[in-house]
Amino acid sequence: MPNYSATTSATGLLLSGGGARAAYQVGVLEAIADIRKASGAVDQPNPFPIIAGTSAGAINAAALACGADDFDGAVRRIVEVWKDIRAEQVYRADSLSMLRSGATLMTLLSLGWLIAKWRHLKPRSLLNNAPAMDLLKHIAPLERLPDLIRQGHLQALAVTASSYSSGEHITFFEGDKRLLPWVRSRRRSVRDHISYAHLLASAAIPFVFPAMPLQLDGQTEYFGDGSMRQSAPVAPPIHLGASRILVVGAGRMTEPRDELARHTASYPSLAQIAGHALSSIFLDALAVDVERVRRINLTMSLVPPEARGASALRQVDLLLISPSQRLDTIAARHVGDLPPAVRTMLGGVGVSVKASDIKGAALASYLLFESSYTRELMALGYADAQRQRDEICKFFDWTEATPSAGSVSAATAERRLDPLRPR
Repeated sequence: MPNYSATTSATGLLLSGGGARAAYQVGVLEAIADIRKASGAVDQPNPFPIIAGTSAGAINAAALACGADDFDGAVRRIVEVWKDIRAEQVYRADSLSMLRSGATLMTLLSLGWLIAKWRHLKPRSLLNNAPAMDLLKHIAPLERLPDLIRQGHLQALAVTASSYSSGEHITFFEGDKRLLPWVRSRRRSVRDHISYAHLLASAAIPFVFPAMPLQLDGQTEYFGDGSMRQSAPVAPPIHLGASRILVVGAGRMTEPRDELARHTASYPSLAQIAGHALSSIFLDALAVDVERVRRINLTMSLVPPEARGASALRQVDLLLISPSQRLDTIAARHVGDLPPAVRTMLGGVGVSVKASDIKGAALASYLLFESSYTRELMALGYADAQRQRDEICKFFDWTEATPSAGSVSAATAERRLDPLRPR
């Protein structure tokens, strides 16, 4: 039986946010499972005893944690869900539901507070994500967590959300009893039993999905997406004892300037502005924090070993895997796959169904819970991870792996991305 100590080093996994973009993480996890199998490390315990997630990444994190005693099986279950997902499983996408939620909010945005006061409208969000509860129960059997922790398969699961009530950034964690909560400026941790409400709160994209009520210090507070005001995304696994962390992003860390300039010729639509705002929430903080960790590592490497003990800082081995392609571009090819009512609503703010028009596709990229899109992101994640196979093996101290006969090669994964690629 594995026995992870909360006082010794361990490997952490950090899954960032991004709505439907989280499908990319699933492809990465599938590749890691194949690389692990090819390297002969399948007899080793769960490779990620510490798992942390934010937003949709929290859902994948919880699903993986709930299968900590069978890593390969947990990855297969997550893959099966994401490869056949539909928007209707995440939010109500029929015309009547859109009229009740999306159209009401769009009316407020376009006609202002006067109509809202007259009609007493108090819409909570653009979309109603009630169907997501059934999906969560299927993908993440949370009732397994206490036993997995007690048996030593898992050291901790951490889920982060942002309180609209207090403005605090809260990381809820369930784990080894020896783990201690931490407090920093405007962010802190709370030991709790992770529930589906925590997952829905962490994944509640602002304006898009409704805030979730959670009990905190004996009071009810309303929480939204954990990527908001997240100044240190990498911090939770470090506080929970990870000495090496695999970070899986949901967007490119940098955009080439020539690509950026190509899409800035005309005045931005509301969809462009919204997509830009969401990218600022989901992508910028992670890029900055990864850079900060690497800078600390470099600084600590210059400090004499005998002096490092006097510092509160410590080196953390960090491996980052993030998309090699712009997910907005991929999303633009699949906007037409959204349910008609959702397409109509997004079209009203500037999201085009033309694959060549990506200016509003950033907004759609977070809502495209459709298998055509998620499968392409999964294939990209698989191919990107396979390209970093040597780094992954070094990170885990696995023997150099070669693709097994039963696994999908990186070349095959890339062919999935481009059906016209020669076979």
